[in-house]
Amino acid sequence: MAQKASKDGWITLFNGKNLDGWNQKNGEAKYTVKNGEIIGTTVANTPNSFLCTNKEYGDFIFEVDLLVAEEMNSGVQFRSLSSEDYNKGRVHGYQMEVDPSDRAWSGGIYDEARRGWLYIPNMNEPAKKAFKHNDWNTYRIEAIGSVLRTWVNGVPVSHLIDEETAAGFIALQVHGIGSSDREGKQIKWRNIRIKTENLVASPYDEVPVVNLIDNNLSAQEVNQGYKLLFDGKSFDGWRGVNRKDMTGKRWSVDDGNIMISKSDGSETGNDIVTTENYGAFELVFDFKLTPGANSGVKYFVNEDFDAGGKSGLGLEFQVLDDVLHPDAKMGVVGNRTLASLYDLIPSTKVNKRFQRKIGEWNQGRLIVMPDNTVQHWLNGYKVVEYERKSNIFNALVARSKYAKHEGFGAADDGPILLQDHGDEVRFKNLKIRKL
Repeated sequence: MAQKASKDGWITLFNGKNLDGWNQKNGEAKYTVKNGEIIGTTVANTPNSFLCTNKEYGDFIFEVDLLVAEEMNSGVQFRSLSSEDYNKGRVHGYQMEVDPSDRAWSGGIYDEARRGWLYIPNMNEPAKKAFKHNDWNTYRIEAIGSVLRTWVNGVPVSHLIDEETAAGFIALQVHGIGSSDREGKQIKWRNIRIKTENLVASPYDEVPVVNLIDNNLSAQEVNQGYKLLFDGKSFDGWRGVNRKDMTGKRWSVDDGNIMISKSDGSETGNDIVTTENYGAFELVFDFKLTPGANSGVKYFVNEDFDAGGKSGLGLEFQVLDDVLHPDAKMGVVGNRTLASLYDLIPSTKVNKRFQRKIGEWNQGRLIVMPDNTVQHWLNGYKVVEYERKSNIFNALVARSKYAKHEGFGAADDGPILLQDHGDEVRFKNLKIRKL
């Protein structure tokens, strides 16, 4: 394996002749060399196989060309590890997805044998069209500090901020296939190279960022116009509904979270709102429910609908334990379930694999476009879309519990609200940008 850098800093990881500098871990898929290509071939009834670099890499820019059979799934591991004290040597770590299926998640980032999907490219439509079927594709990974970015054929796909693993090997995966119906399928790799010195990150772009560092803004998020609604330490920028200051003894900052503690039954409805109003915006927030809990994130809140009260009325991204809380079975056709537009439009239910368990963190994303198109997202999936102020929207309001409030949800702007429904719920990573 050539390890001498060229004038532009690139180091070739594959000599085109043999697998010097590489070693195979876990499964028994076949890796061979032919015509200057590494060829991985599926073998039935063996686990995922990985052809790994002998050397580990921390910060780097990596590129490879690959050609995959349509029936296969594969990936490029990076900053990955294998040790006897972790699942008996199971390869684990970041993976740039190779996905020729209709799902079209090529270039997404998966955490192999550890946390699962970290970056699902559903919000990035150009990225989902970048992969070329039955043809060679150029994959690029930039791993610089905590910033992990991917490209497929020059199209930016993923932008992840994470600090789980600082260095590890690179590996070429042949996915396990179980039975023999897909045995003998192949994936090929060529032009494998890496740059480890004098790294220059690609320019900022509009690819959505998934930031797994709590209450942190990355450079790209700042460039895109985001600001923190919660600094992890205080309630700066928040107040009680119909108040100029914070209210409610059960609201607290705990371990970098906004927490509303469970009520003893003596009071509830101490909602809090941002001190600033928002019209067209994109809001990202993480939330964690306790068993049976109910809360919500409201927008276009009008405090005059409950003048002098403590509860604010507005459009609501429902935050709910659908299994244990009775509200999930009320309303109409599920329009009070998790991530629904509360009492108006039910959310599409995502695969249980992507709806985190109670007690784990879920990510909500709320987008209000200048043309009044509104979207609710849950863990990388769009689950609600509607047009605010439209005839259909007005008809839904007229048949809801909000019918008596003229102009409900139709203001040009309003604060963002976190709801106190008497249950313990936590929020963090609240970020917003105006559109």
